[in-house]
Amino acid sequence: MTDVDSSMIRSVGYSAATRTLRVLFASGKTYEYREVPAEVHQGLMNSGSKGSYMCGEVIDCYPTSQVKERGRR
Repeated sequence: MTDVDSSMIRSVGYSAATRTLRVLFASGKTYEYREVPAEVHQGLMNSGSKGSYMCGEVIDCYPTSQVKERGRR
């Protein structure tokens, strides 16, 4: 995961092998987006507005699941 400068997103990770984009939002929730091409990840990382890019190019465009954090004991 790489920290990013954004009011909406804290950090972004990408696996080219599985084409999975993982995003930790400022809310503290983490989502995984599947079947994401490397070009979309690169576009996000190069974007001047990561939040706008996510809204226009990622959110509601790829299969998504929220990553559930394990409870602490």
